[in-house]
Amino acid sequence: MSEPTPLDKAEAAVREASTDTAAVQLALAAMELAKMAQQQPAAHPQTCGHQHKQGRGAGEWLAIACAVCVGGVGIAFASIAIAIGGISVAILALVLRSMWRDFQRGK
Repeated sequence: MSEPTPLDKAEAAVREASTDTAAVQLALAAMELAKMAQQQPAAHPQTCGHQHKQGRGAGEWLAIACAVCVGGVGIAFASIAIAIGGISVAILALVLRSMWRDFQRGK
């Protein structure tokens, strides 16, 4: 059998008291309040209904930083390639224009 809890022992002792004084009534009220507190589930603070994600770990941040660095270098090389291509097109246009003028004068 299960052993009675201290609360049950105290309740039995109070009930066995022969006089119904104010102290006994106060003790009974305190025990009833303690029972009610045990029966009610603990009040949980209001929580939102969605799941919160865990924060990123150090490895994830390191991977993100590496990806940003590689992406930045890639964008830099792409910008240089575009600039070189633009200069090449400009030089080609100037050479073709010069050749066209020489061709027009020679006729």
